[in-house]
Amino acid sequence: MHFTSEQRLDDGVLEREFTLGEIPGTLWTPESAAPAPLILMAHNNGLPKSQSRLIARARQTAAYGYAVASVDAAGCGDRPRSAADEQARADLRRAMRAGEPVDEIFESLVGPMVENAAPDWRTTLDALLALPGIGGPVGYSGWTALGIRLAVTEPRIAAAGYFAGGYVPRAQREEARQVTIPLLMLLQWDDEGNPRQRALDLFDAFGSKEKTLHANLGGHTGTPWFEFEDGGRFYDRHLKR
Repeated sequence: MHFTSEQRLDDGVLEREFTLGEIPGTLWTPESAAPAPLILMAHNNGLPKSQSRLIARARQTAAYGYAVASVDAAGCGDRPRSAADEQARADLRRAMRAGEPVDEIFESLVGPMVENAAPDWRTTLDALLALPGIGGPVGYSGWTALGIRLAVTEPRIAAAGYFAGGYVPRAQREEARQVTIPLLMLLQWDDEGNPRQRALDLFDAFGSKEKTLHANLGGHTGTPWFEFEDGGRFYDRHLKR
């Protein structure tokens, strides 16, 4: 892992950009000298780590005493995409403009994205836990489809917070039954891009004995800010023992 820049922010959080092979990422760490629990934070469906809403969440979470990391995994953010990915994105834009069904296009786009992204996140996790000042346990926050795959394949993740606004491929809907860690799922009741019943069915499918659903009125980007404060308490219960 090679750090390429760093700056101390007004709230005392240290923000560092890094590269790990071909993986670009950002790490936010609190001022505390004690080893901080780590939270992996991913935006829905592979949007870039520089997305403003993700950065705001990351900074607040770090200010609560967590190390927070986000990366542009394979095919995500500014990293190169395959010809198939580009075609799927073009097909998606065309279908949405025409008001046509888009589930199968999302399936062809998001399914491979999850398969390609998960190994990069696990490689990043290995490197982050080797750094001084970062310890376990590990949490996850954000992109539901990727979070399901990591919860099933990565035993170091102890708790997860999912946003119900991104498309979840059929493979991950099946894998949800294998997720047993504590989880908090946020649902926007009027999300124009995610059918409400599909999100409710997914929540029901999770195998976790401790799972909580918070639903709020509003569209895709309308998650109330107090939900992030509640999320902080959720992680405190499971990562700060």
